[in-house]
Amino acid sequence: MPGLIDKGLLTRRAPTQSDRGITKSAMRVCEVFELFAQRQAPLPLKEVTRSLGYPASSASALLKSLVEMGYLEYDLRQRTYFPTIRMSSMVSWVERARFGTGGILLAMQRVHAATQETVNLGTQSDLYAQYICQIASQLHVPHERIRQTVRSLDRSGTGWLILSAYGDEEVEHLLRRVQHARRGRNPPDVAAVLAQVRTIRRDGYVFSRHTVVQGAGMIGMLVPQEPGARPLTISVHAPVERLERKKRVILDELSAVMSAACALGLPQLGMG
Repeated sequence: MPGLIDKGLLTRRAPTQSDRGITKSAMRVCEVFELFAQRQAPLPLKEVTRSLGYPASSASALLKSLVEMGYLEYDLRQRTYFPTIRMSSMVSWVERARFGTGGILLAMQRVHAATQETVNLGTQSDLYAQYICQIASQLHVPHERIRQTVRSLDRSGTGWLILSAYGDEEVEHLLRRVQHARRGRNPPDVAAVLAQVRTIRRDGYVFSRHTVVQGAGMIGMLVPQEPGARPLTISVHAPVERLERKKRVILDELSAVMSAACALGLPQLGMG
């Protein structure tokens, strides 16, 4: 509950003698998460700098780094940051145990039990698709497992799936922003991405083959959400040949958990 953390913990101070072994970067990361714990709400950059007394450039670089590493999400519409489920799972088994009784983790566990493959929960973080929770497969994979939790919206199956939640005009706007962010290098293929997105809308799922890693793929669906909520996905990841064999089972299980989304109490990530 808000208020459990003493506001005094969030007051910026000069390092003391006892802080000599603490680096400034480590201290700032902890202070950022203490601030989120105290507020328990999405925060814009301006509020982080005001509350902690950081220079705007330093705070911006720190928050962007935490997004890239998968510890924070960035909400483009609200221009706010918020900790990911990955953070809570690292510091407390209680959250994972609680989700295990129902809701989103229950849905993921059902799909994992039926397929024995890796199951990921994904959402949008600005111009990226981000995996925020995972149940890993114990089955062998012939390629190296990628630990990166962030994918480009225009060059990943989860990215295409997220884009399918938007209209064509919004998709084109996001792709223009992607191009601008890359400063003209490796621009998105707008026509190809739109074709992928329209196929996903028609079929109700994405089947991505060899997109990020040769030999690897994913099958995923959008979680039903209220209009305006941030897109949320559940996807199964495995070698393409296994996905081809298990395609019917995977689609049946994904369809079942999506149909039961309201009964399972899956949360929405609109955050405002």
